[in-house]
Amino acid sequence: AVATIASAQGRCIRAYGTPACNADAIKPVFEKTGWRTTSINQITFRVAEPEKEAAFYVALMGWKLRSEDAKRVVMDVGDWGTVIFRRVPVDSFPAPAAGGRGGGAPRAPVTAVVEGFGFDIEPWNAQAVKAALEQRGMKPVTDNDGKGFESFHVKDLDGWDLQIGNGQGWAKARRTSPANAKGSAPAPFESTGWQTVWLDHFSYGATNYKASVSFYINLLGWGSTYDEGSQNELMMADVGNIIIRGGNPLDPAFGQGRVRAAGSVDHISFGISPWDTDGVVAALQKRGLVHTIDTSDGMEIHAAQFKSYHTRTPNGYNLQISYNTLDTRLNLAIAVNPRRPGNK
Repeated sequence: AVATIASAQGRCIRAYGTPACNADAIKPVFEKTGWRTTSINQITFRVAEPEKEAAFYVALMGWKLRSEDAKRVVMDVGDWGTVIFRRVPVDSFPAPAAGGRGGGAPRAPVTAVVEGFGFDIEPWNAQAVKAALEQRGMKPVTDNDGKGFESFHVKDLDGWDLQIGNGQGWAKARRTSPANAKGSAPAPFESTGWQTVWLDHFSYGATNYKASVSFYINLLGWGSTYDEGSQNELMMADVGNIIIRGGNPLDPAFGQGRVRAAGSVDHISFGISPWDTDGVVAALQKRGLVHTIDTSDGMEIHAAQFKSYHTRTPNGYNLQISYNTLDTRLNLAIAVNPRRPGNK
């Protein structure tokens, strides 16, 4: 499994100042709530074979199994995150795309899709939170567990499921009880010994990335790095980062031609420790995992500002593994900063 170079991210990295990459601000979609994101509650996937997916993440990324039953598998990611693999029928996923013009083999099936995520906020008052959501045009749906966890589900501008909670759900479970369940699927390979230490980024597709950026900044108190012209990497407090990508409403050709799938997370990048650029790729090769290099700006990986590899999980999800941590969280944003005239 020889590494290839993944294409650069951010289509405006070398198109600074062009009409299609207008980085001007838009009017906020609504006023700020004043809330602060304190933790991630969960990331939820639809998965055809959750047990295999879980065993893969245990062996490769050092995740721990919290529970497994016929409906779902719940995993702890370090002490900071929870991932839920919800079982769904394999035929609920689109059929694999056909091969290319040369008659190549069909693409491998993808039977794992992120369907939502949840965050905890402060200050929390259920009635006030509900009222604030309704005032901003959302229709909150209550989701409480009867044991102290309170939350609401809302849809963002692209219909994405966003859960907003009080921190007494999965975040509390991570603090108060160990994840030590035994999985039913065998380990797919020898453990790497890596630990997942950081949510490097969600790659989130939006119809109008500027509007979606405004939505999340003003709703959950996230911070912007900068507007690149086709995307904006936001800091979700100290939880992690998210890159919101998509159409630019200030582009004269906005809404025309091929557009990114909106309301979807096409990949997630996790930071691991320990990181060794050559050691990581050797570990992937040893385990027979196909992988691609992604430095975002095309730099050679040893010299790049941002270092990462992509691989595929047993259910075909695009997993990115990076060297970023909380302390180096801006490396990707720096790498894709648009080149001004006179700069390479």
